[in-house]
Amino acid sequence: MTSRVPVLLSSSSVFPEPTAAAFQLAAALGYDGVEVMVWTDVVSQDAGALRGLSTHYDVPVLSVHAPCLLVTQRVWSPDPWERLRKAAELAETLGAPTVVVHPPFTWQRDYARNFAEGLATVADRFNGLRFAVENMYPVRMAGRQFVPYVPGWDPTDAGYPSYTLDLSHCAASHSDPLEMADRMGAGLAHVHLGDGTGEGRDEHLVPGRGTQPCGELLSSLAGRGFTGAVAVEVATRGAKSRAVREADLRAALEFARQHLTASSPVDA
Repeated sequence: MTSRVPVLLSSSSVFPEPTAAAFQLAAALGYDGVEVMVWTDVVSQDAGALRGLSTHYDVPVLSVHAPCLLVTQRVWSPDPWERLRKAAELAETLGAPTVVVHPPFTWQRDYARNFAEGLATVADRFNGLRFAVENMYPVRMAGRQFVPYVPGWDPTDAGYPSYTLDLSHCAASHSDPLEMADRMGAGLAHVHLGDGTGEGRDEHLVPGRGTQPCGELLSSLAGRGFTGAVAVEVATRGAKSRAVREADLRAALEFARQHLTASSPVDA
C-alpha cells in the first residue's frame, strides 16, 4: 500500500554501489522514487543518464541532494553557488521538486556571508523548486566539540523558507526531532529518515534500530500539513552482501510506510 507521502530511496543508501543501483533497488523494493545524492559518481551528475535510469526502471527522481559534502567540493565547480545552480538545473530537468542543501562550512566565508540572500536569489530563478536547508550537527573529536557550519548546525536559528529534517543528524546533535519539526513549522519540506543512538556521531541506522522517535515523527507529518517526501538515508556500506543491503532497505521502507499511515494529530 503506497502512502500519501512518497517514500524515496536516497542513492547514498546503496553506497558503495553506484547511483544506478539505487534505481534498480528502488524499483525492486517498491519505493515511490529516488533522491539523487550528487557526488563523484559521474552518473549522479548527468541529467541524461539519470533520466535514462528513471525511464528504464520507471522510478522518478523526486529530490536532488546538492554536492555539499567534503568529498564533493570539486564536483562541477569549486564555487558552491555554481554547484547549487547546477543541482537546481538537474532537479528542474528531472522534474524533482526539492533540492537539499547544507548550511555553509565555516571556511566558505564568501558563500556564508550572503547565504540567505543568495539562496533566495537562486530560488527566484528556479521558481517552483524548494531549497530545503538541512539540520547538521557539531563534530566531536578527542573529547572536544566544534561546529563546522555558519551560522551554525541548526538552520532554524537563522531561518529559511524550507528545511530538510534529518533524524540521524538530530541524534548526533542530541536534538529532539519533534521539537525541531515544531521549529521548522510550515517550512518542513523534506525528511531524511535514518536512526541514531545519540552517541555523538552520524550513524544513519535503519529506522527502529536506534533511539530516535522516527515512528512518532513520521506519524505526526499528516497533522503538520506536510506536503513533501520522506527519503530513506541509511548507511549500508557495512552490509556483507547485496541480500543484506536489500533486506535493510526493505525494512526501512516498511517502517516508513507503517508509520506514515498511522497518522497522529499534532498540537500546534
